[in-house]
Amino acid sequence: SLAGCGTEISQATITYPTHSATGDWWQPAPGTTWQWELSGPIDTWRDVAMYDVALFDTPDAVMDRLHRDGRLVVCYFSAGSWEDWRPDRGAFPTVLKGEALAAWPGERWLDVRRLDLLGPVMEARLDRAVARGCDGVEPDNVDGYQNDTGFPLTAADQRRYNTWLAERAHERGLSVGLKNDLGQVPALVGLFDWALNEQCFEYD
Repeated sequence: SLAGCGTEISQATITYPTHSATGDWWQPAPGTTWQWELSGPIDTWRDVAMYDVALFDTPDAVMDRLHRDGRLVVCYFSAGSWEDWRPDRGAFPTVLKGEALAAWPGERWLDVRRLDLLGPVMEARLDRAVARGCDGVEPDNVDGYQNDTGFPLTAADQRRYNTWLAERAHERGLSVGLKNDLGQVPALVGLFDWALNEQCFEYD
């Protein structure tokens, strides 16, 4: 699987995927090159196999350019926090919103136990990813059980939610990456297609 803490890994050859719900989604080989850009102008000229960009913020023209150049496009969104600047911010019931994320103004943890309320919002985001032509998704903030969320989240709660996310992504033919949550890699490795470990040098 693809894993890393920087922005690029050694070169690999990939096959462009076809979206389907039969398991025909992108599963990167070790050594796949990638670029991770979530803000500012996207450097579309980089010679990498995959770009990881923001689902809500990346212009259509950039998505089209990356695909024309033969890049795969993974779309980032937060699956574990509410952000007050997103266009779907009103879709989250108040009961889902917990403590603020440290150093991230306007962002609050979500109660991932409440799939009855949270599930439809996240499925709408996954549908948006399909509509935008994303080849995969990077759901962020899927390790709330290790943080002060304001909810009594357990490791089992998180594992259940992350499993649900992976299954819903695959139902749509989307590749899905596990963001951080290193403690649950052994339990989730068979469900996710790749992993992205953030700030691994900083935290050893």
